[in-house]
Amino acid sequence: MNDFTLVIIGVFIPLAGTVVGSSFVFFLKEQLKPSLQKMMLGFASGVMIAASVWSLIIPAIDMAEEQGVIPWLPAAVGFLLGIGFLLFLDTLIPHLHVNSEEPEGKEAHLRKTTMLVLAVTLHNIPEGMAVGVVFAGFLSGEVEMSAAAAFALSIGIALQNIPEGAVISMPLIGQGLSRKKAFSLGFLSGIVEPVGALITLALTGLIIPVLPYILAFAAGAMIYVVVEELIPEAQADPHSNIGTVSTALGFVLMMILDVALG
Repeated sequence: MNDFTLVIIGVFIPLAGTVVGSSFVFFLKEQLKPSLQKMMLGFASGVMIAASVWSLIIPAIDMAEEQGVIPWLPAAVGFLLGIGFLLFLDTLIPHLHVNSEEPEGKEAHLRKTTMLVLAVTLHNIPEGMAVGVVFAGFLSGEVEMSAAAAFALSIGIALQNIPEGAVISMPLIGQGLSRKKAFSLGFLSGIVEPVGALITLALTGLIIPVLPYILAFAAGAMIYVVVEELIPEAQADPHSNIGTVSTALGFVLMMILDVALG
């Protein structure tokens, strides 16, 4: 199997996670219980935090050092730019978080289901970028990024996309949609990831010189999603220990996956 085929498989693995999670609508008769939803969101938070550190920020620091740049500078600048980028999108694009009645972003007369899907689609952007940039580094051969390390990130994001796909698709049934349509919208919310990854790959020649900044940018954007949405929802209401424990489990699993494969 050549490198190009490996990369194509790698960029579509996260979408597979979304598909699996969205398919829960066909197997579960009722809405997700609050405790299960907290567990899923906590797990996704832990995976994304660990992926941001081990798959993105640490490689960014190592690459900057190899380039003779102040090691922490690209990581710090890129991270803050990633936070700022997602903050900008959050204030611009109308969207609605799960378990919330107050839309965010610019005022728009959109259906509640549309804004729910937009919220997940918006937050899938940095995940697609992250996958694309690590595979771009692998394909270039100019940086120390192995196929195993790239696949570790891709698999990790797919794991957190399973609960994310379920958490977005199940509430859509409560909004009056059929199970088939709820699944389709959940699937469509994940399409942005391989699309974003492929666009990033197409820009490989431009990305490589500033790869440490782009890696940290993706990390900052992912951490924004965790802090702004996933953890608050996992910790909502009393008795949120299950969300805390699940975050720890997700973090440890992604850390092990990245170190073992990377």
